[in-house]
Amino acid sequence: MSRSPDHLWTRLLLWRHRLTVPQFTVVTGALVIAVGTLLLASPLCSSDDVGLWQALFTVTSAITVTGLSIIDVGKDLTFFGQVTLAGLIITGGLGLMAITTFLQGFVQGRSGLRLRLDKGRALDEFGVGGIGPTFHRILITAGCVMGVGTLILYIFGFTDISNHGERLWAAMFHCISAYNNAGFGLWSDNLVGYKGNPVVNGVIGSLIVTGGIGWRVTNDLWEKRFRLQRIRRLSLHTRLVLRSTLLLIVIGALGLLFTEQFAPDGVINTLTLWDKLQVTIFQSITTRTAGFNTVPLSIETLSDAGLLLMIVLMFIGASPGGTGGGIKTTTFAVLMGATRSTLEDRKEVIIRRHQIPGDIVLKAVGVALASGLFVILMTLLLGLGPTAGGEPTAHQAYSFLEKLFTCMSAFGTVGLDVGVTANLNRWGQLVLMVGMFVGRLGIMLLLSALYGSRPQSRVGYPREEVFI
Repeated sequence: MSRSPDHLWTRLLLWRHRLTVPQFTVVTGALVIAVGTLLLASPLCSSDDVGLWQALFTVTSAITVTGLSIIDVGKDLTFFGQVTLAGLIITGGLGLMAITTFLQGFVQGRSGLRLRLDKGRALDEFGVGGIGPTFHRILITAGCVMGVGTLILYIFGFTDISNHGERLWAAMFHCISAYNNAGFGLWSDNLVGYKGNPVVNGVIGSLIVTGGIGWRVTNDLWEKRFRLQRIRRLSLHTRLVLRSTLLLIVIGALGLLFTEQFAPDGVINTLTLWDKLQVTIFQSITTRTAGFNTVPLSIETLSDAGLLLMIVLMFIGASPGGTGGGIKTTTFAVLMGATRSTLEDRKEVIIRRHQIPGDIVLKAVGVALASGLFVILMTLLLGLGPTAGGEPTAHQAYSFLEKLFTCMSAFGTVGLDVGVTANLNRWGQLVLMVGMFVGRLGIMLLLSALYGSRPQSRVGYPREEVFI
């Protein structure tokens, strides 16, 4: 018995109305990736070397603001293709969840309190930071920051590019990529040619940090800009993000300086002290979610200790409300606070004379544990069959550290590559695409989309201690 088109459309409308915000987000994200893939694979955007698979991987990486790529953006994409890629980066970095929420509001036609609360929770999970007028302010702030960065790079940064049009586009593209923590570059060696340029390092690094700390922090700093002499006026969230970010940058830079300085044939051994500081500080910043590199990255150019340190930084990632990935700096801070409280035999988690609610602590533990297990699963899948050695004709075996680094880079939406991604077969690249998508949406939001919201149980259970 055939069904009429009207009947199928009615069922589709009913199914659409039953979708929760997390489920609607997953569906919309998949649709955006599908449309972007078809567009990027067209002759208008790319050369004949870019097929549907290459376009799918690139678009997934752009929407998830990761930066892993199996094509040469500067050579394989036309100017229109590069503009399309920049638009996809902005969509993934600033607007995927907010756009999804607005779309759901239009198609469902409901604006009750419960739906608004549902939207707020979803946005908080994804990290955009607000809807309505707030989202407009996010776009205005992002436009101003990227505009100033573009102007500085055009005038003082990419001065080696003689063509003014090319220089302007290079400055604009890299500022878009940096602010959204994407890591895409127009050159095959990324930013290696500018490792000794303080303007490029400073502008790109500042944009990465600004985009990574999130709208809540930026807005809090702006609203209290005349009272910053008393840091306690800032919210606890802002203080945690700023201190965690600064601490991780310093520890990462000093750690990389130490590990690579004493490594045999280290990548920074031949550099001057000033260039060493620029490289290590920049890599400490970009490792946490951005994916740019000013030195060649591979198992030969970096020590095992340096790669392991970068893996830890990628796992922590950026901050809530930012354009980066990872478990977030505040999650890491809460976990460190819980560890300190345990060592001090406290029953509450105290950070900066503030008690952290128990549900927040549980959420931090859940996010960290689920994320770690997911990366381990990705690494196991990446080691199955011929994927472990790339293409069967390559006869190149990757070490466990290389596979773990690549999986963490994908899940943390970082985009740093040690020469593994382009040589993987399609199964391996599919593992990375799934990891990028899950990492950008957030492991908790994905689980919420899969299982839906469950009512809180009113049943109480007896307590019993276990030995830890």
